[in-house]
Formats: sequence, C-alpha cells, structure tokens
Amino acid sequence: MKEDFLQVFKERAGTVETALDGFVKVKDNYQSKIYEAMRYSLLGGGKRLRGVLCICGARMAGGKQEEALPFACAIEMIHAYSLIHDDLPAMDNDDIRRGKPTCHKAFDEATAILAGDALLNGAFELIMNESRVSASNTLAAMKIIAGGAGTEGMIGGQVMDIDAEHTQIGSERLRQLHKLKTGALISAALMSGYSACGGDVKNEETLREYAEKIGLAFQVVDDILDVQGDEKTLGKPLKSDEKNGKSTFVTLNGVEKSKMLARTLSGEAASLVKDMGEEGAFLAWLAEYLSDRKF
Repeated sequence: MKEDFLQVFKERAGTVETALDGFVKVKDNYQSKIYEAMRYSLLGGGKRLRGVLCICGARMAGGKQEEALPFACAIEMIHAYSLIHDDLPAMDNDDIRRGKPTCHKAFDEATAILAGDALLNGAFELIMNESRVSASNTLAAMKIIAGGAGTEGMIGGQVMDIDAEHTQIGSERLRQLHKLKTGALISAALMSGYSACGGDVKNEETLREYAEKIGLAFQVVDDILDVQGDEKTLGKPLKSDEKNGKSTFVTLNGVEKSKMLARTLSGEAASLVKDMGEEGAFLAWLAEYLSDRKF
C-alpha cells in the first residue's frame, strides 16, 4: 500500500511539474531574460509537496485534480520566489540550491530579485486567468494563499528568522517562527485546494491541524538533515544554519530528541486524517513519509 501511495505522490507531483512548464514560458520579447530566470528556479527540481497537497485538498472536497492545478501551480511559484529571495546575499547568502547555482549566481542579484517578484505576481495572475471554479471559490482560495504567503504567514516567519540570527531563542518562539515561515504555506496549499472546490466547513479545523503538524515536522527534519544529511542528495552544503547563526530544533533539543519530535508530530497528523476516506489515508501516509525523508 505504501508503494502505491508513493506512486500516487509521484504522479501528482509530475502533473504539477508539467503544468508549471506549460504555464510559465519564455517569451520572445525584450524582457525574455526574466522568464529564463523564473523557469531556472521554478523548474529546477523540488518535491512539489505544496502542489500535491493542494490537489489533495481539492480531492478531499470532492473536486477534480484539474480544478486544483492553477492553485497548486500558483503556490509552487510562490514557494520558488521565496527560495530565490531567501538565497540572496541580504538573506541567507547561499550559492547552491538543488545541486546548481542559486538564481542570483546563475544570473545576477537584480535579475534574481525581479524573478522572485515576477513569480509572486504571476502566481495570482495565473489563478485569475486559469481558474476553473466559481468566482467566489476562486477568491476564497486566493485569500488563503495570500494570507499564507504574507506578513502573518511566510514573510512574517522570515522576519522572525532574520531577527533571531546569532541569538539563542526558546522553543515556543522557534515553533511560532516555523509555523509562519514553513508551515503557513504548507497549510495554505492544502486549505486553498479544499476551499477552491467547496469543501465542507466541518473538516476545515482538522485539516488545518494536520497541515500545521506536518509543516512543523517538515522543518524539524530539515534541521536534522542540515547536520546529518547527504550533501549530494540534498543538493546544497550542510550546516548552513550554523553558518548563519540560526537557532534550530537540533540546537535546542539535539538530533535524537528532534527525530522523536518529528515522528511524534507526523504520527499525530496521520491519526487526524487516516479515517477520512482514501484521500485521508494518502495524507496519513504522506505525514509518515515526510518524517523519514532524506531529501
């Protein structure tokens, strides 16, 4: 059964990848360089976790995969923009991402900034041009995505992250930081798909709680991989958090306790949805799969 679910994940991720390739094309105009930079980062690999979660949300609501795709691709575009900006010298100053030079290294800093801006704006343009659901459901889903990416979501978490550099922070503040920086867009992915396809309000709180737990577990595993992962598999140098003076779950709890925390969060997330039909079973498997990832 787990192998079947892995195949489902790969198929959905591949569908998102193909759609992204179709939605974001290089145009033969004076600004063609910006499209090249956008595609360089957007299609440069990645798990497509957020896109897959958006499809899951739509299917949980009784919707179709094709109805979720504009929202799934928009979220992946927003995620890509955040990574481009995160890698900049003013932020984490990283040179390698997914085994190749980061956008500002492959192009230049100005182009990288603009490519990130273009992906963010293009995400909402894509939804408005390509949405296949009602106007009211489209707006509801867009509101969720904008909130997850904004100052009370991903950007807010990034601000907290920068402020915490070279400072030892406590567990509560670290959890809040990553609830926003990492978890908010993961939650927005699942909930926007659910909302776009008219999901029943009675399941919303359960799905939000599930998304919050897997978002936090995802970050805990990221922190572990930063000190124990394989550089070739990760596609980036290890110990970047240490380089940037960041508090992590590993610096607070150590590796073994962090592994236990990731497993606990994933198990709790799985228990929330495992009885919610076939799609719930897939989400339960996904929670466990992510807690054991090596990439």
